Amino acid sequence: MKTDIFIGIDIGSSSLKAVAFEAGSGATLATAGGPLPHIRKPDGTCELTETALRAALAQALQGVSRQLGPRVEQLRAIGCTGHGAGLYALGPQGDLLLGCAVASTDQRAAARAQALSREHGAALFNEVGCRPWAGQPTLIAAELLAAGALQRGEIRHLLFAKDYLAFLLTGEMATDASDASTAGLLSLATGRWSSAAFEATGLSDLVAHALPPLVPSGTAAGRLQPTQAAEYGLPAGVPVVTGAIDLLASLLAVGAAGRGQQVAVLGTWCVNVVVAPVQAVLPPVAAIVNAGLPNDRLYMENSPSSMANIAWLARTLQFPSAAAVVDCAMSVPLGAEGLRFAPFINSGGPFPGAKAGFIGLANHHGRAQMARAVVDAVMALHAHHLTRLSALGLGAPGHVAVLGGGARDARLVRVLASMLGHTVERCGDDETGARGAALLAAQSQGIAADALPAPRDRVEPDTADVTAHQDFCVDFTRLMDSLAPAFAQLPGGQR
Repeated sequence: MKTDIFIGIDIGSSSLKAVAFEAGSGATLATAGGPLPHIRKPDGTCELTETALRAALAQALQGVSRQLGPRVEQLRAIGCTGHGAGLYALGPQGDLLLGCAVASTDQRAAARAQALSREHGAALFNEVGCRPWAGQPTLIAAELLAAGALQRGEIRHLLFAKDYLAFLLTGEMATDASDASTAGLLSLATGRWSSAAFEATGLSDLVAHALPPLVPSGTAAGRLQPTQAAEYGLPAGVPVVTGAIDLLASLLAVGAAGRGQQVAVLGTWCVNVVVAPVQAVLPPVAAIVNAGLPNDRLYMENSPSSMANIAWLARTLQFPSAAAVVDCAMSVPLGAEGLRFAPFINSGGPFPGAKAGFIGLANHHGRAQMARAVVDAVMALHAHHLTRLSALGLGAPGHVAVLGGGARDARLVRVLASMLGHTVERCGDDETGARGAALLAAQSQGIAADALPAPRDRVEPDTADVTAHQDFCVDFTRLMDSLAPAFAQLPGGQR
């Protein structure tokens, strides 16, 4: 008996992967892909060339095709997901302007975002669910226009990461509410493009011609074109589905959206979210996302840096991998013998103007203490955000799921569980984004919502040391708050 196969493609902040799943069992049949070669510069820019992006997509899909072998003919549909915001601006021929995409961690528009937030932040939060932030497509585009890198009228199409992948596969353009709303471009009230958001950045001209159609997540955007099918080794004509932003795709993959479960994503970004009913009064969270769910919103508490801090330390101190950083960190106890770290390698999130750095560095500290300080701080930042959500009554008390690349390491998850003081659910399957995209592809073909179940387990806190972990979190927040005057003195800081 032949079983349907669905592929999910996930373009994250640091890698692009394609994964093939078997309907019914949910088994992973093939995985391929790898890191994306972003170009990072001292001015805060973070870009990815169109050539590198196309090559990464081809490598991932060709790898999956080879692994599937003859079973590739059982492929029923493909779904796409990806990181939120950044800039994927296309010219009239469908090529990325300037030959590159801009990542969501790009910081060139940080000063513009701060200035706009001071002037219009409250009004924009009420309109679109978030204050201005540096990785928004409109902020990046405004910065490029001001610098003369782009000219008025050059942007013919504005897409998001997952939608650009679907465009490369099908030649068709569409997006969904989850991406548009996370980018701060969708009205919370109407679920349509917000003219106020574009006007605030001086880009109201884009509304008339550059925005793709808004369709529900799981809508077939088009079919795999013959040329691309031949290149990737996949059947031509397979439906390609407009998925959802990677966060929502991951929530769908583990069933968190229907359980009121808080979710921490240990990825490049420090993402913490819960799906909860629409609130009459908007709670003071970092962002509220209208993801097209009839009666619910995504309530988010985020910072631009989570595992990015650990990846930075691995590069800087020449550890062989992020896992090696954790190995080294666990050789010393919680607290890193008095060393602390501000985990803001991609800026500060809830602590305005914050930058990364070690505090309390002494002569006896070495690689192990530095690694432990980074690990402790990353987990404390997630705990800080999750605790804020709980304090606002968002999410079922004591119910947290941990996803993302960091979730593969049970030791990191146990640190977080100890800081929260309760058991957490872990999806060690790092490919929950791809699984969610494949699930939306399956649903588009009439397959049941539970067709691709994700493996999960439970991680207990260190019961002998919960108090120490929770005290650390309190001290962490107090320390970060107290550093505000110092952050303000740094270049680009708020004064």
